[in-house]
Amino acid sequence: MLEEALEHLVKGIVANSEEVQVRAKRLRKGKVLEVRVHPDDLGKVIGRNGRTAKALRTVIGSLAGGRYVRVDLLDLHEVR
Repeated sequence: MLEEALEHLVKGIVANSEEVQVRAKRLRKGKVLEVRVHPDDLGKVIGRNGRTAKALRTVIGSLAGGRYVRVDLLDLHEVR
C-alpha cells in the first residue's frame, strides 16, 4: 500500500510520470522505499531546500502507522 501511495504522489509531481519506479526493500527494522525518477525530474521531487522530499517522507511516515519507513530518491540510472 505504501508503494502505491508514494508512486501516485510522485507521478503527480514529475513531468515524465511513465518513468517513475518505486521498489520496496525489507530491513530488519522496517522498509526502504526506493523512488527512481527521470534525471530531469529529480530536482522537482526533492524541491527547494528538500521541502518536497520532506513532505513526501512525512506523508508516507504517517501512512506507515509508526513502523519504520525510509524513502530514498534516486536518479533512474543511479546504481545502488
